[in-house]
Amino acid sequence: MLSLFDVFLMMLCVTIGAWIWRGYGIRELALKLARRHCEKLDIELLDQNVALRGLRLRRDQRGHLRLAREYGFEFTVTGDQRLVGSITLFGRQLGKVELDPHPFTPRDEEVLPSSAQVVQLADWRREHPHSASKPH
Repeated sequence: MLSLFDVFLMMLCVTIGAWIWRGYGIRELALKLARRHCEKLDIELLDQNVALRGLRLRRDQRGHLRLAREYGFEFTVTGDQRLVGSITLFGRQLGKVELDPHPFTPRDEEVLPSSAQVVQLADWRREHPHSASKPH
């Protein structure tokens, strides 16, 4: 016959197992989001892995205090240097992605066209005298 304490222990084990299982799914989501962020910035995610750094109470975008999982990963821009990044998740919701300072090389489509030029403000005001706002 099961005692109340035995039932409590079984429920506790099931709860811990379910929480660990859910955490594994969230880790896979963190890896997917880190990979997508690195692709967007045209940097390479190293080892194709994220590692749980810890569980912390953090404020989300709305200012509510929530349990956050923080995962760490490594990336490279040039292939010479390993840099560190982190991704924070509130459950299955992305909190933030932070990357170590790294060199930035703009993609070809982000480079200004050759027709772009710098205009000095004084020259623009001289050419557009009626557009300049007058002090009240």
